[in-house]
Amino acid sequence: MTAPARSLPDRKQDTLNRLENEVDAWVSTASLDGTPYLMPLSFLWSGGTLLLSTARTNPTARNLRANPVVQLTLGEVRDVIHVSGTVEVAEPSEAEGEAFAAKAGFDPRPLANYPFFRVTPTRIQAWREVNELKDRVLMENGAWLV
Repeated sequence: MTAPARSLPDRKQDTLNRLENEVDAWVSTASLDGTPYLMPLSFLWSGGTLLLSTARTNPTARNLRANPVVQLTLGEVRDVIHVSGTVEVAEPSEAEGEAFAAKAGFDPRPLANYPFFRVTPTRIQAWREVNELKDRVLMENGAWLV
């Protein structure tokens, strides 16, 4: 049996809790010629943005530098958060770097070939079942709708 749809404020709070507490997301990028690439990466939710780090030589980093549009997905098929955003190369603060390392269980800061990328969400959707699809958009154009 399908659970009742969550209210929009509850869905936003659930989304914020998961962004704060989950460790990994599927990160989807595309090269300039449109070739897609999907990779799981650890992230830190900080100040309304997501902080990622990956090896400079892998396709995700190359794609983010060439085409700074990204999609991230957290959760299961029947409890998903889908984030669209823009990316910039970032230099995290000391506190962010420490928080990222603690959360991810990996500290890329001492490694010269692991840049950080900051994702600024432009659209966030969240839904569990079909009864939440109608109101799945929680953020549009970088502004919370709830």
